[in-house]
Amino acid sequence: MDISVDQIDKWRQVKSETQNLEFKEAKTQFDTKRLFKYCVALANEGGGHLLLGIADQAPRQVVGTQAFTDLMDITSKIFIAIGFRVDVSEVAHPDGRVLVFSIPARLAGTAYHFEGSYLMRSGEELVPMSEDRLRMIFAEGQPVFESKIALDKVSASDVISLLDTQSYFELIQLPYPIDREGVLERFIREKLIIHEGSHYKITHLGALLFAKNLDSFDTLSRKSVRVTTYEGKDKLRTLRDTIGKKGYAVGFSGLIEYINGQLPANEVIGQALREAVPMFPEIAIRELVANALIHQDLNEPGSSVSIDIYSNRLEISNPGLPCIEANRFIDEYQSRNERLADLMRRLRICEEKGSGIDKVVSSIEMFQLPPLDIRIGEKRTYTTLFAHKQFEDMDKSDKVRACFQHCVLRYLIGEKMTNQSLRERFGLGSRQSDVASRIVSQAIEEGMVKLEDPENASRRYAKYIPYWA
Repeated sequence: MDISVDQIDKWRQVKSETQNLEFKEAKTQFDTKRLFKYCVALANEGGGHLLLGIADQAPRQVVGTQAFTDLMDITSKIFIAIGFRVDVSEVAHPDGRVLVFSIPARLAGTAYHFEGSYLMRSGEELVPMSEDRLRMIFAEGQPVFESKIALDKVSASDVISLLDTQSYFELIQLPYPIDREGVLERFIREKLIIHEGSHYKITHLGALLFAKNLDSFDTLSRKSVRVTTYEGKDKLRTLRDTIGKKGYAVGFSGLIEYINGQLPANEVIGQALREAVPMFPEIAIRELVANALIHQDLNEPGSSVSIDIYSNRLEISNPGLPCIEANRFIDEYQSRNERLADLMRRLRICEEKGSGIDKVVSSIEMFQLPPLDIRIGEKRTYTTLFAHKQFEDMDKSDKVRACFQHCVLRYLIGEKMTNQSLRERFGLGSRQSDVASRIVSQAIEEGMVKLEDPENASRRYAKYIPYWA
């Protein structure tokens, strides 16, 4: 594979390394086993290029490399070690020798490994793939969960009695057909049911969204949403434990209404009267619940979306680990259940791609609440909304997390975080700029935000961007 000097210089201009592009100085040598690991990780992430002889920090100067002078030898060693071919090119750049490893993407349904370790990139590190991610890869090419059959050989009248067809047309904002055939035709087009001979099959997608009672479908009865309300800040005393029965689409509005009804209200004093206001903005609850439904691992047996209500927080969790890192939830989007997500967006149950979590964070800032907390467990993903806290009661991690989320939010609307904007986010006065500065410094130390212009010596007028920008 011929790679030109111009191509090398184009790669050097990218804003940051990606899952498919890696730079290493390797002036004199590069560890062979490490090379094998990078080849495996990049292949598992869709293929890409590893370049030796280039600094990995901007402006990415070409420093030249003396590693692997025998290209035939290293090509052979790579194939023997990891079992697939990697093309190796030597480019005589004016500033030094550059070595380019062109790594192919893995085959569908296959994950590559080195010495038994299935690797992927996570920031600057190479890490083993999670069990959740491996299961997704090995399932590629197989029928997705939504297209599998929930109930076979049902009549037309059974379809109408089992699925809430009326709600579908109301949610999609279309008039209800004048006859049953029109209803069935629309459901077939949406892949909610399949017509086969004189009978119909109800798909998982159809039942999961529009079931009048999920218990009518054996494979989906454990996918019902569970809402548990506790008396205090822990699980010692349960007040109510409710399991929903309706499909996600037809039961969504009722679910959100029920959650809001379980939440304690904050009481504020207006000009004349005391007024009860919601503990959390409804849009935040709606988006987080919808996200949990859309992004759950539907193939995880015996588990479902759970909503736990405490006196000081609302915790929403779903089975499965996310496809992207937690810090990128605000600005990136990747769903493991695309058919489910697409239909729920068209039914206006959730926002368009990538515009949900930013609205959650924006509404949290508007309510002056502590920042959203996203936690990745061993097999579940947790998002938590916290009740109002005074600024003085927030700990360091709260303040740094709020600073990062505010910085991302500003970046997404084409603006930059400043000392003033952060003070406004926390409700701080103009005389508390030093307090905001300390929070920004802590966020920089933890690698969450960075200066837009590192050469700017003035902190008074400094602007900040997320670490990944």
